[in-house]
Amino acid sequence: KARLVAGGHKTDPPAQLTYSSVVSRESIRIGFLIAAMYDLDPQAADIGNAYLNATTKEKYYIITGPEFGELERGKIAVIVRALYGLKSSGAMWRSHFAVTLRDMDFTSSLADPDVWMRPSTLPNGEDYYEYILVYVDDLLVISHRGIEILELLTTKYQYRLKDVGPPSRYLGAIIGRYDKSGRKTWYMSAKDYLSKALPVVEEHYGSLNKYKADTPLPPNYHPEDDKSPFLKDDEISLYQSFIGTLRWGVELGRIELTFAVSLMSRFSTAPRTDHMQKLLHMFSYIKRHLDSKLVFDAGTRDWSHISFLQHDWSEFYPDAMEMMPPNAPEPRGRAVQLNMFCDAAHANDHVTRRSTTGLVIFILGIPILWYSKRQNTIETSTFGSEFVALKIATELLEGLRYRLRMMGIPLQGTCNTFCDNGSVVNNVSDPTSTLTKKHNAVAYHKVRESVAAGTQRIAHEMGKFNLSDVLTKNLTVYKHKACCCCLLH
Repeated sequence: KARLVAGGHKTDPPAQLTYSSVVSRESIRIGFLIAAMYDLDPQAADIGNAYLNATTKEKYYIITGPEFGELERGKIAVIVRALYGLKSSGAMWRSHFAVTLRDMDFTSSLADPDVWMRPSTLPNGEDYYEYILVYVDDLLVISHRGIEILELLTTKYQYRLKDVGPPSRYLGAIIGRYDKSGRKTWYMSAKDYLSKALPVVEEHYGSLNKYKADTPLPPNYHPEDDKSPFLKDDEISLYQSFIGTLRWGVELGRIELTFAVSLMSRFSTAPRTDHMQKLLHMFSYIKRHLDSKLVFDAGTRDWSHISFLQHDWSEFYPDAMEMMPPNAPEPRGRAVQLNMFCDAAHANDHVTRRSTTGLVIFILGIPILWYSKRQNTIETSTFGSEFVALKIATELLEGLRYRLRMMGIPLQGTCNTFCDNGSVVNNVSDPTSTLTKKHNAVAYHKVRESVAAGTQRIAHEMGKFNLSDVLTKNLTVYKHKACCCCLLH
C-alpha cells in the first residue's frame, strides 16, 4: 500500500487548532456495557482514507513531479485536502466528521466529545440513547439499528467504510460474545495483542517458561531496593518498549497488571538488570494467563447483608448536595448501580516512604475505572494514607458519575464504597466523629461531604476481601487469584 503524504515535519505550526481528541477507554467500556444491558449487537467500521474527506486551512502548494504524468509534471498544485502528514489534518477530519454526525441529529457528549448520542426507542418501546464512539477513523455504533446508521454514512454521506460488522477486534482487543449464566453478553480480551508481544520478548531473552510465574511480580518485591548494574542504552530502549506494551495491555482490561506496570514504570529512565528480569517475570505470567478477559456483566449486586450506617448530616453539612450538571441530557433507560473498592498501601516505597492508592469502580458487574498510583505526600500513619486514597477515589467517582449523566444514563442512587480501614470508615460515616489528625482535614471533609450529599455510602470491608488490594501491592498467589476471580474471567 502506498499513499501520497505531505511532509508536515517541514512546515511551520499552523495558526488554527491542531488538537484532535479520541474516545476514552472508559467510554468504550460503558458503550459495551450498554450493549449488554439492552442485548444490542454493536457494529464497527473503519472509514477508508478518512482525512482526505476533509479540506485543509493550511496554505501550501507543491511542484508536481513525474508521478503526476508528463502532462501535469512541473505545475503548481495547491493542497486543498487534509493530506496525511499535515499538522492540522487530524483536527480538520474530526471537525468535518462532526458536521456529518450533527446532520444525523447526534450530539457530542460534554463529558467525552467523541461520544456522539441520540435519543432512540427500542422495538419493545423502551427509551434509551444510541451512541457512536469515534476513535479517529474507527467507529463503534451502539444501537439496535447500527447497520442502518452505517448504511446511511455510505449512501447519503459517501464515506467509504471498511470492515463493517459486529466488532471482533477493537483498538487491539479481541471482542466477542460470552455466555454469562445463560445470558449473552460481550467480553474484551487483550489475548491477541499480548500474544504478539511474547515472541518479541523471547527473541531477545529466550524462552519465558523458565520463570514459571503465578503472579505479575514476586510477593513483597520492591524494585527501589535493587542495586544491580544499570542496563545499557539498547536494553533501556527495550525496557521502555516492553513497558509501553504492558501499559496498553492494562488499558485493554488486564487490571491485575496495573500495579506491577505502574511500579516498574518508575524506573524507565534508568532501569537495572534485575528490573528487566522482573519484566520478563511479568511476561511469563502473561504467557501462563493469556485467556483472562473483561466480561460486561449487566447484573446488579445485592448488598443487603452489608451494614451501611445511616445518619442525619443536616447539622454538620447543611448545604451538602451532589452537584447536578444543569446542561445534562434527559436520562433515558435503565438505571445503573455503582460500586467502588478503595485501598492504600502505607509507606510501601522504601526510598520515599510514600504510600500507594488503589481503587476500582464497577458499573453493575463490570470494572469500568481502575487506578493505581503513588501518593504525592508522605503520610505518617495507615489512617492518613487510607484517607488520602479515599479522597482520590471520591474525586474519580464524582467524575464518573458526571460522565454517566452527560451520556444520559440514569444512576441507581448512591455508590456503594468499601474500605478496609475501620477508623476511616467510622470517621466518614458517623457525623459526630471528630478528626484528630488535622493535616488530613481536606480529605476528611471532602469525603464526609460526599457521604452527606448522598454521592456514596461507605462500609468496612475486611482486608482479605478488598478487591483493590491487587492495585496496591504484590500479593501472594492465593490472594492474587482471589482478587482476579472477581475482576476477570
